[in-house]
Amino acid sequence: MGEYRSGLVALAGRPNVGKSTIANALAGVHVAAVSSRPQTTRRRVRAIVHGDDWQAVLIDMPGFQRPADALTRRMQDTVDATLQDCDVAMFVINAREPIGGGDRFIAERLVASGLPVVLVVNKVDGMDPVDIALVVARASELVPFVELHPVSASTGAGLDALRATLGRTLPDGPRYFPDDVATDQTDDELASELIREAALQRVRDEVPHSLAVQVESIEPATVGRVIRASIYVETDSQKGILVGKNGRMIRSIGEASRHTLSRVLGEPVHTDLMVKVRRRWRRDDAMLDRLGL
Repeated sequence: MGEYRSGLVALAGRPNVGKSTIANALAGVHVAAVSSRPQTTRRRVRAIVHGDDWQAVLIDMPGFQRPADALTRRMQDTVDATLQDCDVAMFVINAREPIGGGDRFIAERLVASGLPVVLVVNKVDGMDPVDIALVVARASELVPFVELHPVSASTGAGLDALRATLGRTLPDGPRYFPDDVATDQTDDELASELIREAALQRVRDEVPHSLAVQVESIEPATVGRVIRASIYVETDSQKGILVGKNGRMIRSIGEASRHTLSRVLGEPVHTDLMVKVRRRWRRDDAMLDRLGL
């Protein structure tokens, strides 16, 4: 047998730079929630990228942030533990936003980790080449890197070159997952992730941080499966927003998540969603344990 390379790759970057979109695009399957809201990723989500003679396990981490409650403290602990476990770091920069203190803070953490860094400048689609060159030049000053890639995860531009770099950068190692596996998430975890994504894409600014999803059951149906889930918020007013006038919002969330889950799971999916109020759940360690956060 020939040489095989594999390893864990930490996806690092500020919230909302497109890490989850990159993970989904490289894995070829929708495994991580994507929205324009910060804190979309709250726990480690693994996306498996397969090459001819290599395998990269991408760990889409929560964005680096200063802990403000039990939830964000756990999210930052997840970031710290992930960096210790990984073989390579992929540092993602948003080409459409100025490089700031958050990027420099992450760069310092990556330098301290000693991991080889692949620097990715995302969201370059539609930008003038001169502006892309300026962003790339500024990003290159943040951290020593093995390679730098301007990409657009939404259009796929630059991702083939990024995949090739992953294959070259990984250490020798075993094949962790079969070739047809794109994530190590359970169906419950995947359903929770994608129902929350559908909700985050539809609600106003005061709701996203206070929203969580728990899958209660996944059962066989006459055709496909039925996924029953609770969507938790912290106030009655937030519940009203999630339900919507005459139930329109919760129906929209159910329809969108049903469509995505049917595609990802490869069979028809029916959703039964209930909105519940659990006050201050982000500060409740028992509730966070129950939600797997």
